[in-house]
Amino acid sequence: MTPALTKIGAQMSNLTGVRAIMKDIIETLRAGAGQQFINLSAGNPLILPEVEKLWRDCTADLLASSEYGEVVCRYGSSQGYAPFIEAVVNDFNKRYNLNLSDRNILITPGSQSLYFYAANAFGGYTVADQGREGGDLKHIVLPLSPDYTGYGGVALTPESLIAYKPTLDIDASAHRFKYRPDFSQLSIDENTGCVIFSRPCNPTGNVLTDEEVSKIAALAAPYNVPVMVDSAYAPPFPALNFTEMTPLFGGNVIHCMSLSKAGLPGERLGIAIGDAEVIEVLECFQTNACIHASRYGQAIAARAINSGALVEISETVIRSFYQNKFTVLETALDAAMPDSLPWFLHRGEGAIFAWLWLKDLPITDWEFYQQLKQVGVIAVPGSSFFPGLRSEWKHKQECLRISLTGSDEEIATAMERLAEVATKVYSGAAVSV
Repeated sequence: MTPALTKIGAQMSNLTGVRAIMKDIIETLRAGAGQQFINLSAGNPLILPEVEKLWRDCTADLLASSEYGEVVCRYGSSQGYAPFIEAVVNDFNKRYNLNLSDRNILITPGSQSLYFYAANAFGGYTVADQGREGGDLKHIVLPLSPDYTGYGGVALTPESLIAYKPTLDIDASAHRFKYRPDFSQLSIDENTGCVIFSRPCNPTGNVLTDEEVSKIAALAAPYNVPVMVDSAYAPPFPALNFTEMTPLFGGNVIHCMSLSKAGLPGERLGIAIGDAEVIEVLECFQTNACIHASRYGQAIAARAINSGALVEISETVIRSFYQNKFTVLETALDAAMPDSLPWFLHRGEGAIFAWLWLKDLPITDWEFYQQLKQVGVIAVPGSSFFPGLRSEWKHKQECLRISLTGSDEEIATAMERLAEVATKVYSGAAVSV
C-alpha cells in the first residue's frame, strides 16, 4: 500500500541529518560480517554501572511504594507529574537562588519534542491580517552553526529555519579551534519567532560563554522572542561540561533539559523551565500532540533529584568518564596526526563528542567517511550538522563528529587509523584496507 502523502507528510517521512547517515551505518555493519568496526558514530550514552544502579534503586523504591499504581495506571496532567515538577522547582530554587513555581515548568517526552513544539508554535507563518492572503514568516534562528542535527527536522515550515556562520578562533600551533557567534552577522528582529542553540553543543563540544548567552538573550528581548537554550549536556545533570559555565534563567530564556545523557534515554524525559506564559503555550501544544510524558520516568527521576544522588553521580561519575574519553582522543590525535597537516580539533568543553576539522580537505566529508570505513572506523560526516545554513561554505564538508562512547583502546586505535587515512588523502595516495 502506498498512501498519498500531504506536503507535511512527505516532509516528515524523510530522514534528516544523522538519522539518514545512521541508515548507511546500520547497513555497513550488517554487510561487514566478519569485519571488526570501531563504531564511534552513536549518540547513545554508555551504560555506566553506577548510573544504572541509581535507576534500579529508584525503580525498586517506586515498585515498593503505594505511589506505583497512581503513576503507571492513571493518566495525568499534560504539564507533568506533580512530585517531579516539585522536585525540579525545589532543587533549582535552592541551587540557583531562583523563585520558580510549578507554572514555570513543563515536562515533555524528551527535549526533541520540546523544540518541535517551540519551532511550530513560534516559527512559521503567522495568522494573516484581515484582507491579506498570507501571514508573515517568523524565523527560527540558530545563532551559531554547526549545531544539533535534530533542529533540521523540527520545523513544519522548513523555510523558517535560519542558521548563521560562526567566527573561528584558531590556535594553529596547537591544532585547536573554537566556534564563536558572529554578532556582526546575527540578526534577531521582529521577524524572529524563537532562537534555539545547544550548550554544551552537540556536535562540537562548544560551550557558549555566559556573556555570549546573555547577549543573544538581550538581542531577542525587545521583540519578546523566546530563547530556547538546549541544555541536554549542561549542569546540574548530566553536568557534561568540562569547563565552567552558569545556566541562565529568567526573562525570555527557556532553559531546556533532558535526562537522556543522565542515563534515561529510553524514558524520553525533557524539562522546560521558563516564563509561565511561554510554558503554557508549549503545554497546550503538548496536550494536542501526545497528552503527557511518561509518568514512570518522572516518578523515578523525582526520587533521584530529591535524594541528591542524580547531581552527585553526574558530577563525580558521568562528567569525569567522558572528560577522560576526550583526553584519550586528543592525546592519540596529537601523537598520530602529522604536524604538517591542517587539522584542528575543537576545544573539548563538554558533551560526549569530539569535532575534527580537516581544513582544505581534498575530498568531501562523506567521501572521507567512506575511506574511514575501509579501515574499520565509523564516524559521522560533519555536513549533517549545519541545518538552516543556506550560504555556501566549504568548511561544512571538512568536519567529522567522533563519539566518545568507545573504549579507551578503541578510541586510541581509531585515531591512529584516522591519521593514516588523513595522511594518504592529503597526499593523494589510495587508502588500502
